[in-house]
Amino acid sequence: MPLFEHLDDTSRLTGRLAIGVEYDGSAYCGWQRLKHAPSVQASLEAALGKVAATSVRVLCSGRTDTGVHATRQIAHFDAPVARTQKAWVFGTNANLPRDIAVHWLVPVADDFHARFKALARRYRYVILNQPSRPVLERANATWCREPLDAERMHIAAQALVGEHDFSSFRAAGCQSRTPRRHLHFITVNRYGPLVVIDVQANAFLHHMIRNIAGALVAVGKGEQGPDYMAQLLALRDRALANVTAPGCGLHFVDSLYDERFGLPREPLGPNLLAFLGEWTGERPLPDCPMVRYRRGQPVVEQEQEQDSGEDMNPSAVQHELPSPCQEARA
Repeated sequence: MPLFEHLDDTSRLTGRLAIGVEYDGSAYCGWQRLKHAPSVQASLEAALGKVAATSVRVLCSGRTDTGVHATRQIAHFDAPVARTQKAWVFGTNANLPRDIAVHWLVPVADDFHARFKALARRYRYVILNQPSRPVLERANATWCREPLDAERMHIAAQALVGEHDFSSFRAAGCQSRTPRRHLHFITVNRYGPLVVIDVQANAFLHHMIRNIAGALVAVGKGEQGPDYMAQLLALRDRALANVTAPGCGLHFVDSLYDERFGLPREPLGPNLLAFLGEWTGERPLPDCPMVRYRRGQPVVEQEQEQDSGEDMNPSAVQHELPSPCQEARA
């Protein structure tokens, strides 16, 4: 998908539609609609509802937590009325607040589900590592005034790759059925004053990435050794780990699906990192049970039992659960 693509204003779309959404999470309690606080979901559904002139229910690939941003949140809804692609995108954006925007909208097969068909989720945690406090980046990067050794952080982080019990990096209130997750890759790199933790997994536990980031900062400062992450992983005890890193540095940058759904490709965010030039889907996914299952490939029963605990049956849950812990609330 090129950066500039024509939006069709002749064909009226109905059925299941997928959308790509970007938002600054600073003013929101997170993605999920709540009665007592503003949410991204409520704002998006209200804007779509004005275009449709009726209520619209939206389901996302993974809920983000309070203050967390997204540059490629994938969601879907079943259009209650027919509108053109241009009307859906332009009309929705016209009714959204300035900190939320729809990038694109495409028709998808009826079996597409933003949450249950996702093969992987990817985040970037951005740290501004400099002596003076941030100004322009204050809302979308975490500030660390002490020098960080990014190479040391990267080496320590490799202990987390693969399928593990991530209890040491799980929020106390997490209600996931299992602490096991399959982490596909994690890298830590320095770009001038920016230290970026780039991580992808089949799913994430509540506060998992922010807890990983907090522990890696301790390694980067020299407060802990390069084997610290492996030690925490083995302990399986959140009470023995480090503080949770702030939400403002966390960006949900990608949700991956099987190629047959034909979702648009676009540069990975946030725009602070546009110079990296990477687009969605460029890195191969690991050959693991969940990926094979969601691509319709054979998975033996034993492998299904060892999978990372995410519900492998999209018909089992038709609506998002009210649990405070879901896949992308990292």
